[in-house]
Amino acid sequence: MSNSNVGTGKGGDADSHIESGAPLPNFTTNIQLSTIAPAYGLHSTQQQPDYLDYDQKGRGVVSTMFTNSGISYLLGVTTGGVYGLQEGLRNTPSSRWKVKLNSVLNHCGRYGSQVGNMMGATAIFYSLYEGLADTYDLDQYTGPIQPPAPLFAGFMTGATYYMRAGPRVAALAGTIGVGAVGATFGLYSVLGMPYGSKGYLWF
Repeated sequence: MSNSNVGTGKGGDADSHIESGAPLPNFTTNIQLSTIAPAYGLHSTQQQPDYLDYDQKGRGVVSTMFTNSGISYLLGVTTGGVYGLQEGLRNTPSSRWKVKLNSVLNHCGRYGSQVGNMMGATAIFYSLYEGLADTYDLDQYTGPIQPPAPLFAGFMTGATYYMRAGPRVAALAGTIGVGAVGATFGLYSVLGMPYGSKGYLWF
């Protein structure tokens, strides 16, 4: 006795039995949170889902500071090390291999540490000042100047870093910091990129 569905792509009696089975339960309306809560170690009788809090301001000040300073230090050490390599090869006092190697190591260590420490320190200053501006909601007092936190952080970072050189040098360094932030913001606007999309300093 042959099956009429053989060779037609419709399947046999097993497929017909599956199709005619009981419908699947509706998991969107029949689940009681108070019933499944003990299975997950929860002892609550509330009927509504417990949503997680979302911080719209993003990462905290400490997390941002560690990220910015770490990336800046690595970039500074790499940049200073490359420059030190060139200077070591150029200013080596002898053509002997050991002398060249010693000269390169000395110059790489000197310039790499200097640039790395400078960039790491400025990143820490910038992160702290930006967090301070966000904490006190500086954007409420600046009107059309938005966002003010990176501009404030850029000025204060430059002024703080060169504060020991005098007020005029500090003011000039702060102005350069504001100019760097403003230029980056203008470039991003021209390119159609969201401001601060890289998640590093003001980029």
